[in-house]
Amino acid sequence: MSKNSELSPRRTTIATLLFIEAAIVLALAGWLIFFSFTHENEEVPALLGEIGFALLGALGLFAAGRGYKRGKNYGKSPALLANLIALGVAYYQIQGGFYIGAVIIVGLALPIIYLVLAIAKSENQ
Repeated sequence: MSKNSELSPRRTTIATLLFIEAAIVLALAGWLIFFSFTHENEEVPALLGEIGFALLGALGLFAAGRGYKRGKNYGKSPALLANLIALGVAYYQIQGGFYIGAVIIVGLALPIIYLVLAIAKSENQ
């Protein structure tokens, strides 16, 4: 029981970061939906795919955060994988000159990756 209580601050932190990340991805989906109504779209299937993946990604991040908040283990791999992918996205944001986006992505992804690995290490001892 004491092991769970000492991991509680880490789990709370990572859950909060995952909820923030889910909200950002959900906002991105909302922006894409708004964008689809305000601009002429020639690539409708691609836009619908991006919106769908953003909604699924936000749902997955929310579920991973909820798992961490409840002390379950099902959020570890999805949280790690999503944030490793996010580092790749940040790299392309840097290549495209969108530095503020890259800083935000890296600022969320690195602490989450660290905490996922730290929690996994401490729980497997």
